[in-house]
Amino acid sequence: MADTVFGKILRGEIPCHKVYEDEKVLAFLDINPLSHGHTLVIPKEPAATLDELSDESAAALGRVLPRLCRAVIAVTGVREYNVLENNGAGAHQAIGHVHFHIIPKPNAREGLGIGWPMSSLEGKAGAELARSLAAAIR
Repeated sequence: MADTVFGKILRGEIPCHKVYEDEKVLAFLDINPLSHGHTLVIPKEPAATLDELSDESAAALGRVLPRLCRAVIAVTGVREYNVLENNGAGAHQAIGHVHFHIIPKPNAREGLGIGWPMSSLEGKAGAELARSLAAAIR
């Protein structure tokens, strides 16, 4: 297990406010929440970024995330929320272990604030990019 704060939580070296656990996933409350109910969801598999994660661990996360979102909604009463996952320091990842944030958005001051610097995608360039990505998946 990696020597990150999440690795230490998984090993029981650091306590957490556990919300959910199974053989592949652990969910717990963020100790520096952006809003009431801010929950972290991590795979037990040590992987720094999502692209390094096994299909099995990714599937386990995908299976449990909707259930956890429903629980956060039920408990907080907040129906609007963000699910956030960052990969790499340049993308604002602070801990080198895959983790998803479930962040309730109760009002304009609490929860995740985000900018969205849009650009445009031209038809020909988009078609070529889509072909390249599809080929890389195979």
